[in-house]
Amino acid sequence: MEIERPEIASPHEIDVAEASRIEKLRESCQQPIPDPDSWLDEEISRNVLVTTVDYVLDWARSRSIFPLMFGLACCAFEMIGTAASRFDISRFGMDIFRWSPRQADLMIVAGTLTWKMAPAVKLVYDQMAEPKWVIAMGACAISGGTFRESYSVVPGINRIIPVDVYVPGCPPRPEGLIYGIRQIHGKIGKETIKRA
Repeated sequence: MEIERPEIASPHEIDVAEASRIEKLRESCQQPIPDPDSWLDEEISRNVLVTTVDYVLDWARSRSIFPLMFGLACCAFEMIGTAASRFDISRFGMDIFRWSPRQADLMIVAGTLTWKMAPAVKLVYDQMAEPKWVIAMGACAISGGTFRESYSVVPGINRIIPVDVYVPGCPPRPEGLIYGIRQIHGKIGKETIKRA
């Protein structure tokens, strides 16, 4: 039985074939190949978030509000109920009600404000650090409520301190206070750190 031997090219033929391959490669490579950086664009778009400093600060502030309870009358019970497990305002970053104005940035005034108590409310508000916000909760805090004709009742806390959000009702339900807190979040989201 005869074995076929493969034909072996001569060294000259191998050199000619290699030279032609090299020449074809040189002809096709006259222009540089662009860097394959499309992966970089994808990586950046997947991992880099472009936003403003205002947005980041406002987002952080709105999710870490420290409320100060200023319960003056019956509306305070609804405010306390808002912090309980059924309504759970800790989902808004408001885990603990503060008792010191120096640690709080949202004052929730709930109930009837008398003229005798008004200096204390003003003092506590002045002790809060900037930025600070105020919610007037209930008809008595907003306008004096059923007691507005009394000589001893302030006809609305906006006579003493500036109010950002009014939550009406007598007393308002915890859902109303949560709606007011969401309104504060919206107001915080529109603020800027630029000075006027």
